[in-house]
Amino acid sequence: MTIPGDNVDLVLRSERAEIDRAIENLLGVLERLNYPDAARFAVRLAIEEGLANAFNHGHKALPKDTPVRLEFKATPAQVHISIEDQGPGFKPAAVPDPTLDENLEIPTGRGLLLMRSYMSKVDYNDRGNRVSMVYRNPALGSGSAD
Repeated sequence: MTIPGDNVDLVLRSERAEIDRAIENLLGVLERLNYPDAARFAVRLAIEEGLANAFNHGHKALPKDTPVRLEFKATPAQVHISIEDQGPGFKPAAVPDPTLDENLEIPTGRGLLLMRSYMSKVDYNDRGNRVSMVYRNPALGSGSAD
């Protein structure tokens, strides 16, 4: 793990303490940059879901110690977060919409829905093994997420 800061690139193993330290590092940066409590909640939820997807789905057929890359860059206006696993990837459009009546009993897609609901922007690379998310600080108004 690297030194905490506003621009971080980490390689995480599927260990709760390591994941918690990385998330607390990011939340500490956001607190220092005056992101409100609701913003930090939204970012925590999205990053937890992204990491859970990477370890539980992306690495489903890989050894348990296969690491995931977490990058973030935070400014007072926005935070960019990327999570990349080493799995084969997936097609986000192929994940059933968990809000449709016919999918209510299917236990997939809720994490993606939460990330899309709480973050300002969510994209995947072509392979489907890297999610990039942007959260704009609402205390500073709207702006470009690019």
